[in-house]
Amino acid sequence: MPSLDTPKPPSDQEVLLDALRQVMAPLARLAVARGLTCASAEEALKQAFVHAARDEQIALGHAPHRLVSRISTVTGINRREVTRLVEAVDAGPPVPEVSLVSQVFTRWLSDRSLRVRGKPRPLPRQGDAPSFEALARSVTQDVHPRGLLDELCRLQLARWDTDSDTVTLIQDGFTPRGDWQRMLGFLGSNVGDHLQAAVQNVLAEEPTHFEQAVFADGLSPDSVEALRVLARRHWKTLLSEAVPLLESRIEADAQAGHADRRRVRLGLFTYHEDTAAHEAAGAHAPAHAVPQPKDT
Repeated sequence: MPSLDTPKPPSDQEVLLDALRQVMAPLARLAVARGLTCASAEEALKQAFVHAARDEQIALGHAPHRLVSRISTVTGINRREVTRLVEAVDAGPPVPEVSLVSQVFTRWLSDRSLRVRGKPRPLPRQGDAPSFEALARSVTQDVHPRGLLDELCRLQLARWDTDSDTVTLIQDGFTPRGDWQRMLGFLGSNVGDHLQAAVQNVLAEEPTHFEQAVFADGLSPDSVEALRVLARRHWKTLLSEAVPLLESRIEADAQAGHADRRRVRLGLFTYHEDTAAHEAAGAHAPAHAVPQPKDT
């Protein structure tokens, strides 16, 4: 017979709420840092709840005239609010677009003909390939290469040496400094797709997305940097192989006339933090490294 002091195991909803707190904490930090009020964030959360509940009810085949009532029951939001929110989410979430600048940047990084000793080579601004003009024309004929060059320089991703008339990449990742709105767009797209993959893996009977991580603690700053160097090295290798593969598959699928069109996002990330505060609060745990597989 179990002891009376045995703690009651948490319910599924309690565990889910704990997971939601972990997801929302950094988002709340971002909102507070940029002056977004709780009311505005709550409105976005309500819209997300209504959108998810409506999709679920439609998938279950429920009659359209009962949608508002059923959404209200599922979400706990009153019917008048549901009606207003349904109109706000009718368009559905936007499909993220890849900018022409990011396409030029990525091709420059991944095209082996544009690399020397594993690094992107400086390019003459004009002329036949290899040149920046030829690179830009290979991505789009609709925007003048000079416009793409100016944008790369504005975002501090490339440098144009006017004396030699050459262009050099100065970043090894598409992180457009000084462009707050674009950075937020990347946050929404990258983290949103990552979270979609994780949620679908949890809800599905069999995981459908590749999603894995390795967790470790008890590391010094130098050890963390060693891992970051490892991640950057493997990312460059992955990028150089993935982009040509994707471009060739896009072309082959288009020629084959496939009607089933899909998009894919492939990413790699590292995160680290100082655990001293947790240890001071008595939350210290033995140092360990643990793989956390959640993929097919």
